[in-house]
Amino acid sequence: MKSVLAVILGGGQGSRLFPLTKYRSKPAVPIGGKFRLIDIPISSCIHWDIRKIFILTQFNTASLHRHIFNTYKFDRFSKGFIQILAAQQTLDNKDWYEGTADAVRKNLTYIESQDVDYVLILSGDQLFRINFQEMAAFHKDNKAEITIAATPISPQFASNLGILKIDKNMRITDFAEKPQDEKIIESLKIPQALLGHQTKHPLLASMGIYIFNKKTLVDLLKSNNYEDFGKQIIPKSIKTHHVFSYIFSGYWEDVGTIQSFFDANLDFANPTSKFNFYDEENPIYTNARFLPGSRVKNCVIYHALICDGSIVEGAQISHSVIGLRSIIKSGSTLDHVVMMGSDFYGAAKTVDRSKMGIGKNCFIKNTILDKNVRIGDNVILDYKGKKDLDAPPIYIRDGIIVVERNGFVPPNTRIE
Repeated sequence: MKSVLAVILGGGQGSRLFPLTKYRSKPAVPIGGKFRLIDIPISSCIHWDIRKIFILTQFNTASLHRHIFNTYKFDRFSKGFIQILAAQQTLDNKDWYEGTADAVRKNLTYIESQDVDYVLILSGDQLFRINFQEMAAFHKDNKAEITIAATPISPQFASNLGILKIDKNMRITDFAEKPQDEKIIESLKIPQALLGHQTKHPLLASMGIYIFNKKTLVDLLKSNNYEDFGKQIIPKSIKTHHVFSYIFSGYWEDVGTIQSFFDANLDFANPTSKFNFYDEENPIYTNARFLPGSRVKNCVIYHALICDGSIVEGAQISHSVIGLRSIIKSGSTLDHVVMMGSDFYGAAKTVDRSKMGIGKNCFIKNTILDKNVRIGDNVILDYKGKKDLDAPPIYIRDGIIVVERNGFVPPNTRIE
């Protein structure tokens, strides 16, 4: 896989994940208690021996830079690298990234300088485990110029995704980005014989994961000003290039919204989660931390993931993810909570760290607590409505309460 360069799209402002993206870029958002979203695609690349990786971002990149620098270091003999390419003004480009294709176009100089034959384009906000060696072999065997990873879905999700149609050779014959018309969706359905017996879903959705021949990618981006792969580049290329679909039937989830992010995290607490963090042969890499084991005393815990360095005393926890260095005091109940934990213990100048975590006798449900959140005693967070709310440090999205990073919720606060 030395002939493959990976380009990970860090996304735009991440407005659908706000307020989790208020102080960080989307790829830097914590997930699964101790990881970052960016760890998923990077780890997948490393497992399949792709060691040349560009990450394209433009908003709130400081924490992402820090995480990448502290986590991923290739030895000097491997010729591998992970480099963040943040949007910047140059003599040729003076604008922000305007879309996925535009982001890659504005970094073509870096891509062209790499001695590779293929460019793998990934998203920085997805959960997946794809065998990239198998996908690359499929691309080569079919003499494809573009290969799109696709997953079977049911018609009810078609309007939110790019839907493609294939022939018996897996070549893409039609593509529609987020089709709304039921007649168009019906026309894109694929015969069961082409999909095999692994799924009964009649549609194929693009996963936003592409392999381009390097020359094809460069030529396409230089010959037009199209800004987006899904909306423009891919539909136009179907008629002029050999574009194939690599069908992936495993777990794949786009966690680009608060609801999808919340649901995906809570699934990690299930006995058999859809995304497996416990694969010894293919672990998900992240920043190495030297923390003690968690201390749990007099608690009732049902379906929970509790990460390193946490201190939990006299609490009831169900269907929740408890992040690094989390502190939960006696009498508190957590039900369907994603608690991202803390970056530190003890006293400090800028934040009263003696009050970190969740205080006594709190009831918290359907809530995301971002890093370094402080919850006073006797707080109730149990919103039953659906209306969005912006009342910093508390926000409500999709009926889910989100307390922003470093937020403080005073004692006796009630949101019901």
